[in-house]
Amino acid sequence: MKPSRFVLPALLALSAMPGLAQTTAAVPAAEPKPEPEFAFTGNLGIFSDYRFRGISQTNKKPAIQGGVDFAHKSGWYLGNWNSNVDSALFNGANIEMDFYGGWKHGFGDFGVDVGALYYCYPGSDSRISNTELYVGGSWGPLSLKYSYAVSDFFSIDDSKGAYYLLLSGAHDFGNGFGVNASVGYQGGLKNGACYTEMNGQVACSVADFKVGGTYTIDGWVLGLAYVTTNRDITLGTAASSNRNISGGTALVSVSKTF
Repeated sequence: MKPSRFVLPALLALSAMPGLAQTTAAVPAAEPKPEPEFAFTGNLGIFSDYRFRGISQTNKKPAIQGGVDFAHKSGWYLGNWNSNVDSALFNGANIEMDFYGGWKHGFGDFGVDVGALYYCYPGSDSRISNTELYVGGSWGPLSLKYSYAVSDFFSIDDSKGAYYLLLSGAHDFGNGFGVNASVGYQGGLKNGACYTEMNGQVACSVADFKVGGTYTIDGWVLGLAYVTTNRDITLGTAASSNRNISGGTALVSVSKTF
């Protein structure tokens, strides 16, 4: 509709007033939300096998795993993680419970993480546990972590000092797709902590390798990976059939953090 002769002069006058039109149309910027003091998160997953440093803890059978985490904005955190395990491997215990705490902080592309981790196995005939201190660093997609046992390694007499070094990396391609890989080295084993391989050789170190991919949809992470070690080890239930629980295998998983 064509403006009347009374409306047009009014519009021209309004536009001529400096700053008035802009002030009227401006929308105040939304205040940024303050960072929460702390956060609670949980995680749950189903895995075709539970591999700890390359060695199956469930006799190459599926595992249900999950935990909870508390994190403060200062960088301090506490958490608990749990999984079913092969009871014959842990003197009657069928669950592993891990408790950990530490501090992590980012410095641009770099990050640091230091803390302690306690492994326990309720219900075992004899007390099995392990306490490790760890320090980790990250740079972009790469991470390096060093863990050191300050107790006897999983309650094996005179085995304190076992260590584990893990180098890992991950890349996000976008659209839900990602890849990851890692190589780890378990060293410092001695006395009863060393492994007797299926060929009778004694191994006091184990290297493990993993390469995999993920696809995330609606917060659910679908994973497929290949895991192996440089050893042939049989323990727990697998020992009765001389079954290798450290050989190469494909791992399928579904997990979610909430």
